[in-house]
Amino acid sequence: MTVTLAVHHVTEYTYEASVEWAHHTACLAPRETPWQAVSGWHLSIDPLPDGWGIEGQEMDDVALARHLRRDPWGNRHLSFGHARVHEELLVDSRFTVRLLDRPAPDPHRGPAWEAVAQGLRYRAGRALQEADEFALASAYAAPDAALAAYARRAFLPGRTLAAAGLALMHQIHADLRYLPHSTTVATRASDALAQRSGVCQDFAHVFIAACRALGLAARYVSGYLLTRPPPGQTKLVGADASHAWVELWCPEQGWLALDPTNDVPANLDHVTLAWGRDYADVAPLRGVLRGGGVATLRVGVTVEPIGQPGA
Repeated sequence: MTVTLAVHHVTEYTYEASVEWAHHTACLAPRETPWQAVSGWHLSIDPLPDGWGIEGQEMDDVALARHLRRDPWGNRHLSFGHARVHEELLVDSRFTVRLLDRPAPDPHRGPAWEAVAQGLRYRAGRALQEADEFALASAYAAPDAALAAYARRAFLPGRTLAAAGLALMHQIHADLRYLPHSTTVATRASDALAQRSGVCQDFAHVFIAACRALGLAARYVSGYLLTRPPPGQTKLVGADASHAWVELWCPEQGWLALDPTNDVPANLDHVTLAWGRDYADVAPLRGVLRGGGVATLRVGVTVEPIGQPGA
């Protein structure tokens, strides 16, 4: 099965006072992957960033590419700034994506999770693996004793890694309450677990940190969800906004994409933007500015199918 989706993401800041100077970094360029083909990515910024052309004219792809840089994981980040007074900032991203059906995680395939954790341990002379750094602590997903104990409820002795990962996804979905505004972008996994609530970012961080507490590798994925599901299917939590899920490293099956917020493996409803150690690596938009006072933020996301799913 395949599906083609149109994605539109708008971020608008309205400032209480004039901003005199600002510098921003955006991680809004969608990734090409074996299951995701991207076409027609267009980004517009108002006011036009310094050095990007003439105000009132469309920003061309050459100017856009000149300001993109790749991070160690292959994500593309855009840096831009304004050295003139402004009261609003509008960032508008849109693209089309074609998704391929991904194989579902097979809970019966592969060795016990303990063997995978053993393989990720440092040994002198062992060649570095892609997954190694995703087994290490990061700012928002650092392991601790409480997270290790929580993980062991799902990672039973001898259980395959895929089966344990699915169990942890079910467990987090059942134990944590999805509660907007109960956390901030700076909330850490340990805090979200302690209060048993949060948003998709927190669900992902708890999963990642719990896996790392057992020596396993998991990474944070930012992206979007289908806004309007097919008839008869329930709308997923997190649609109409940026979304986050996780990928758990399984040597026999690759990176297993799991969405603990919705208790489903990521597939044709999930559009990938970027991945990293945690939210800090792939924040959609962040910045430093002088002035502005209190800012009012409005974010709108629409992900809609184009045509009908195909075989």
